[in-house]
Amino acid sequence: MMTRLGVALFWLLHWLPLPVLARVGEALGLLIYVFALPRRRVAAINLRLCFPEMEAHARNRLLRRHFRMLGRSLLERGLSWWASEARLRRLIRLTGLERVTAAKAEGQAVILLAPHFVGLDIAGTRLAMEGDFVSMYAHQKNKVLDRWLYHGRSRFNDQMLLSRQDGVRSTVKAMRAGRPFFYLPDMDYGRKDAIFVPFFGVPAATITGLSRLARLAGAVVMPCTAHVRRDGSGYDVEIGEAWADFPTADVEADTLRMNRWLEGAVKSMPEQYYWVHRRFKTRPPGEPKLY
Repeated sequence: MMTRLGVALFWLLHWLPLPVLARVGEALGLLIYVFALPRRRVAAINLRLCFPEMEAHARNRLLRRHFRMLGRSLLERGLSWWASEARLRRLIRLTGLERVTAAKAEGQAVILLAPHFVGLDIAGTRLAMEGDFVSMYAHQKNKVLDRWLYHGRSRFNDQMLLSRQDGVRSTVKAMRAGRPFFYLPDMDYGRKDAIFVPFFGVPAATITGLSRLARLAGAVVMPCTAHVRRDGSGYDVEIGEAWADFPTADVEADTLRMNRWLEGAVKSMPEQYYWVHRRFKTRPPGEPKLY
C-alpha cells in the first residue's frame, strides 16, 4: 500500500514545472541525508576514499550536494514514467546521436558506456525515444515498483531489457542485429567476471564486460553521460566519440582505461555520481572491509 501511495505521489508531482519539482526533490534529498544514516555513511566513506586530498568540510558540502541531487533524481523519475514525449524533448537535450546513426549505417555494433550518474534513467528514456536499444534490467522484489521501473524503461519504441542471467549471447545477438547496448558496468557486482583495478586509486572489483563484449560483437564503445544542467533547467545527454584502439588484447588494460575515463567524468560533476552505492564492497584477498 505504501508503495502505491508513493507512486501516486510521484504521478501528482510530475505535473509540476521542473524548477518547482527540482526544489521539492532537493528537499527530499536533504531528508534522506538526515534520516538514511547507512546510505549517508556509505557515501561519506566513498568520498573520503576517492577524494583524500579534499578538506573534510569540503567533502561534507559535496556530500550534502549529492543528496540534494539524489532526491531530485528520485522524484524526476516520474517524468520518465509519465511525461509526454514533447515535454521530455524540451527538458532533455541529446547530442551526439549522429555518431550512433553513422556507426549503424556502416553495420557497426555500438556499446554506449553509461555510468551511474543521477540522470541515468532520464538518459535511458531520452535515448529510447530515438529507436530500439538493448539494456540490462534488474527485477525489483517490490512488484509495484518493478512494474513502473520497467514501464519507464520500455514505454517508447521496442526496447529489449535483459537480465544478467540472460547471458552474453543474447546481448551480442541484439547488438549484431542493430540495437545499441546501453551498458552500465561501473558498480560492484561481486567477484564473478571481475578483476581488481584502481578507481580513484582504490582497488575496485570491476567487471570486464566492456572489453569482452566489444570484442565479441565487434562493437565500438561510445561514452554516454547524463547530467543536470548547471542552471537546473533540464538535462544534457551527451554521446561522445568512439574510443580509438578499443578493445585491445589486454582485458585488464581495457578495464583500467574505462575506470580512468570514469574518474575524469566524475571529477567534472562529482555531486551527480551515485555515491550511495558500496563501490568498494568486494575487497582483494586479505584486505579488510571498508563499510
